Amino acid sequence: MILKIAVDVMSGDHGIKNNIDGCIQAVNEFGVSLILVGKENEINTELNKYNYDKKLIEIINAQDVITNEDKAGMSIRKKKESSMVKALYLVKEDIAQGVISSGNTGALLSGATLIVGRIKGIKRPALAPIIPTEKDGAVLIDAGANVDSKAKYLQQFGIMGSIYAEKVLKKNNPKVGLANIGEEATKGNLLVREAFPLLEEAPINFIGSIEIRDVFLGDTNVIVCDGFVGNTILKVGEGLAKTIFKTLKMELLKSFKSKIGAFLLKDSFRSLKAHLDYTEYGGAPFLGVNGCVIKAHGSSDAKAIKNAIRQAKDYLENEVTKEIGKAIREIEEAK
Repeated sequence: MILKIAVDVMSGDHGIKNNIDGCIQAVNEFGVSLILVGKENEINTELNKYNYDKKLIEIINAQDVITNEDKAGMSIRKKKESSMVKALYLVKEDIAQGVISSGNTGALLSGATLIVGRIKGIKRPALAPIIPTEKDGAVLIDAGANVDSKAKYLQQFGIMGSIYAEKVLKKNNPKVGLANIGEEATKGNLLVREAFPLLEEAPINFIGSIEIRDVFLGDTNVIVCDGFVGNTILKVGEGLAKTIFKTLKMELLKSFKSKIGAFLLKDSFRSLKAHLDYTEYGGAPFLGVNGCVIKAHGSSDAKAIKNAIRQAKDYLENEVTKEIGKAIREIEEAK
């Protein structure tokens, strides 16, 4: 069966031109088969600007759009003709195996859960972006899908994150850590203390608690936490990176001497910026959904959309959904 990935091309801050540019890059570089979902006339107008294999792109017309101002669950139910809803139904009906959207995160999560559905045995799907670290990227799960979690959810997050890190990031026996205020098992709030022994029981390489300050060192491949903590880690990391680069630029332009130093180190600065660039990773999957649903950043440029498609391709080719279902089934049967 030829894998097909649906792309909600009406979503995101930069609009349809940006999204289709990223789709064309993905088709030409990866040879993927895409279904573009959105306003057909606008899609055709943009596609006419490019050279690509016409057999690899289909169009599904959708005249409505879910905006960031729309309420999550309500918009999924009311806007049946929206590009996001139609793209999700393509996965439900197995016309496409994966979907990518840079639109309303809450709406996409609601749609993924209500339309595509959860893997049997999964309590809650979780958002699992890859965050840059000193050594390599690490999976952060959950990054905002579940702000109020239970210990059982965190155990499942650890299992799902471990499978994703192994299959997609190619980490051998990935190290899984529990985000905490200290390394001791007795530290943390009630949720963390209850989750600790459950993660120890899980069929993963659980290394114990890790302090937040150590998350970005790269010694841990999967960081497990509830959505409130995860989203805070994500936003603080993004904000700190922006502040460092802005401050560094101001300092380097202060004097003639510092400008010369900046010129000599420009390749190193360029390499550092690329290492911290979220567009290299593409997007974040909702792990636990019974299909591949990738949430791209709202401000994704064409490069980020292209890499989100690559990410979906890797996810599907490595059968991540199937592997998660198998792992959850085995741990439930072992009780």
